[in-house]
Amino acid sequence: MRAIQITEFGGPEVLELVDIPKPVAGPGELLVRISRTGVNFADTHATRDDYLARQSLPLIPGAELVGTTEDGRRVAAIVPDGAYAEYICVPESSLVPVPDEVDDEQAAGLLIQGLTADAILRISAGIKPGESVAVNAAAGGTGSLALQIARSIGAGRLIAMASSPEKRELTVELGADVAVDSRSGSLKEDLIAANEGRLVDVILEMAGGEAFEQCLSALAPFGRLVTFGIASSEENRVRTGSLMRHSRAVIGFWITHLLARPDLVKPGLERVLGAAADGQLRTVTGGTYPLEEAAEVHRALAARRTIGKILLDPSQ
Repeated sequence: MRAIQITEFGGPEVLELVDIPKPVAGPGELLVRISRTGVNFADTHATRDDYLARQSLPLIPGAELVGTTEDGRRVAAIVPDGAYAEYICVPESSLVPVPDEVDDEQAAGLLIQGLTADAILRISAGIKPGESVAVNAAAGGTGSLALQIARSIGAGRLIAMASSPEKRELTVELGADVAVDSRSGSLKEDLIAANEGRLVDVILEMAGGEAFEQCLSALAPFGRLVTFGIASSEENRVRTGSLMRHSRAVIGFWITHLLARPDLVKPGLERVLGAAADGQLRTVTGGTYPLEEAAEVHRALAARRTIGKILLDPSQ
């Protein structure tokens, strides 16, 4: 089978298209022919081995897939790695049925991002109806779904942060009340103005660095900032005295901990796939590419040139 494999850690240049033997399912596993693979920012960290979870070589990247079992069932799964390939063996207990109303591209765009957005809002942030919510990278895979899920939960003022006019326009189409420039030097003031002069109740932040500091300072008393990424590679320090003075909370989210809880994963995936089947969630896809273009996809993702969910089609 064809697969993208790396034998040394590095940037996009280490992604190599290879022919390797098709895997054989072991006890409790099913062989899945992959129709769509999701590409995530975390994949770029995995290939450099600078992610929170350490990697080993040789590595086939890719953590989410949609495909078909040998008996013809359409399924989806989130896996540790191995999804940049034509076939994969997956524990049957990890497979989730894909509703007939949801096509492969929609489903692939709802897995890690949908599960992440749903869990951040419902579990980490504990969002309550009427609370204001600001979402960074709101035109991306996770952010675009977080906007829609927050609205469905009953959020009040919904504020999007995005880096270009095109991206900000998309977020308004998805339901944001207002969109602001995520790279603004006055992000704190912009967020407060976007919330009609009030501090914000819930902020989803994934850039780190100065953006994190600006967002934290725009957080209301008893507000929650959930950090779920460090795209800038600039980590932040939070002073406990400042948290106490403002009654603010900073909450970290790493999907690995969620994936260790099957009691939360399956209901979350079923919830977002069901919402898509009912027409409540719109998946924003930024393009589907053949495996051989994986390196260029990683370059575009790292440079933040993408909008929505980027997918690979292993059959191409």
